[in-house]
Amino acid sequence: MDKALEKLREEGQDYQLLNYGDLMLEIAKEEKGVKDRDKMKNIKLETYRDIQKEAADSIAEVRKEIPVLVDTHCTIKKPEGYYPGLPQWVLERLQPEEILIIEALPKEIAGRREKDASRKRKKELGEAIAEHQELNRAIATSYAMMVGAGVRIIKNREGKIGEAVQKVVEALK
Repeated sequence: MDKALEKLREEGQDYQLLNYGDLMLEIAKEEKGVKDRDKMKNIKLETYRDIQKEAADSIAEVRKEIPVLVDTHCTIKKPEGYYPGLPQWVLERLQPEEILIIEALPKEIAGRREKDASRKRKKELGEAIAEHQELNRAIATSYAMMVGAGVRIIKNREGKIGEAVQKVVEALK
């Protein structure tokens, strides 16, 4: 996303990139003493929802000043099942114009996660990742229907980041 923003700025378009999960983590650390992102999945659902709302309100405030790109997940796999990353009350606050799904092949995702020492994820096989991607696509379409946004799927293939960056730039022009 940073490379796409850099290209857009070169072309005179300015956006603020906000990571929804980072904002939620800041709130969870401050208010609930959560230590890391992976522990947020274990927060009680009601508390998790409150944190989502607070993070969405923060983003909505920034959006008043500058166009915002929100980096997030369509769904979050919690112990009780998949949970929408952007429930209705969040979408109402954010009012996205476009929803970009940036995805790679499940085996590429599994490999990237395996190399990511900064996270403490449970190992998922390609089949589980593929299921999650299918659900993400369906949920993204639902999000789009709620707010009248478009949906684009952008492939982020191993070794072809330039192609993905160009597609993101085209989507945001």
